Amino acid sequence: MTTGIDTSLLRLLQLASPMLPVGAYAYSQGLEWAVERGWIADEAGAADWIEGLLHHGLAHLDVPLLARIYRAFDDDRDADAHAWSRSLHAARESAELQAEQRQLGQSLARLLADLDIPAARPWVTLPYAGFVPLFALAAQRWRVALDATLGAYLWAWCENQTAGAIKLVPLGQTAGQRILSRLVAAIPRAVAAGLALDDGEIGALAPRLAIASALHETQYTRLFRS
Repeated sequence: MTTGIDTSLLRLLQLASPMLPVGAYAYSQGLEWAVERGWIADEAGAADWIEGLLHHGLAHLDVPLLARIYRAFDDDRDADAHAWSRSLHAARESAELQAEQRQLGQSLARLLADLDIPAARPWVTLPYAGFVPLFALAAQRWRVALDATLGAYLWAWCENQTAGAIKLVPLGQTAGQRILSRLVAAIPRAVAAGLALDDGEIGALAPRLAIASALHETQYTRLFRS
């Protein structure tokens, strides 16, 4: 008996799952310092912070570069995929954020190599390996559509940030779901904005993220690695 279930959708759920063994749960991307400083003190503040970074950060950097890397892999232009990945690594605002993306990317590369995607193996040792290029590689090899890939990538980021806010502010689980419901409506706009950018328009501007991430490096007590 056959069904109409699309296995590429199941692969996408696998990629976006918090069970993906890459250690994303260990990072807050400056959120921890923002809470410590008092920039975020309640549900509304957490939602504003996460949605602000979604629109002013990821929509202008992660989304357009993930799309370009995905297309490069799809067209067998590996040199372009590596070049865009180096650009993305250089655009990360702090040493912590660069280290985070390198750790996530290399962990995902090891996992994908074990899941019979041999093209991931060289990325295990690359200093500019990141979650974006490896996410793009997996989605392209598993024949997941680009729009769906971008939506899932942003969802995974939003879910991780919301989980961090629940622990740090702290917030209740229902508050977390309200934040995620707000972000569900914001993700399509972020994808559309990112896909509309020309090469020369790519680049995030999130000064508070840069400040929070840099100062988190010397924060006295920490739950998260960034």
